[in-house]
Amino acid sequence: MALNRDDKSPLFAPGVAGTLRLIVYLALACVLMVLDHRGGWLANVRYGLSIVIEPVYRIAGLPSQGFQAATVAFADRQRLTEQNQRLREDLLLANAKLNRMASVAEQNQRLKELLDTQHSLSLNVQLARLVGVDLGPFRHRIVLNLGARDKVQQGQVVIDARGVMGQIVDVMPTTSVAMLITDPNHAIPVTIERTGLRTVAYGSRAGDMLTLPTIPVSADVQAGDKLVTSGLGGRFPPGFPVGEIRDVAQTASGTFLSAQAKPAADLDRSEDVLLLHDLAEPAGPPSLAPEAGPPASMAPDPNTPPAAPTPAPTLPSVTSPTTSRVAPARASTAGSTP
Repeated sequence: MALNRDDKSPLFAPGVAGTLRLIVYLALACVLMVLDHRGGWLANVRYGLSIVIEPVYRIAGLPSQGFQAATVAFADRQRLTEQNQRLREDLLLANAKLNRMASVAEQNQRLKELLDTQHSLSLNVQLARLVGVDLGPFRHRIVLNLGARDKVQQGQVVIDARGVMGQIVDVMPTTSVAMLITDPNHAIPVTIERTGLRTVAYGSRAGDMLTLPTIPVSADVQAGDKLVTSGLGGRFPPGFPVGEIRDVAQTASGTFLSAQAKPAADLDRSEDVLLLHDLAEPAGPPSLAPEAGPPASMAPDPNTPPAAPTPAPTLPSVTSPTTSRVAPARASTAGSTP
């Protein structure tokens, strides 16, 4: 039987050729590795190839590095934002504490001034705190934290460390309402301290000024004159500061002078005020005046024995003329008479 030439031998099959090429390549690689290990012939080749291949590695690693950098940046930004928020809260808290300390210091200063006023004038007063305000074009009033339970009475005078603020007009069980001297319905008798002129200061709708509309034209009134309570009417004790004249002008009718005065009290800043109590009238006749006499330093010491009495001085004797010398003269005179 003849052999078929189309049938190929396994020795020349395509798979055998590939295996032979693989064996050749492996042998060549082993030879190169041995030569490189012993003589270092491929070092320059690797160095040159690394110059070409390194950018490829960098380009291939850019997405991973970018993602990592973005993650770190986002985390740092979030951490910085939180830290900035905490620092901002701490700053606000520190500013609030500082403002509170400044407010407390100012309040202590006002209380000290009130106590100094009380001690200097020896007044029967009661400390009250402002808890509300009722300010408008027709009402200038404040609400205090003392009422009928604290023995507050209608008509009591309200002052601060600088001057008169107003008077109590309404009393509730635990609070009271005071009308300020700038209220349009309020009037207070005053005296110009420099000249002694008595007049009446009224409130105004402006809310921060007093009006004196009935000053005589011939009166000596100037800007800067001080106003004090006159004591007329029996409501406001005399001598308390009321305000300072800022402007003087003649009225439209020309019959009076009109003046504008700035209140002496801190009507818009005072938080603590004093309520004046009426001083009790003394009962019975007035006390006797102290006996007048030499000072106590000149009084004799009771432990010192009394000194011996000093003898009275003797006066020189005066000899009166005798009648024997006068009688002959009279006799001779009588004998000579015819």
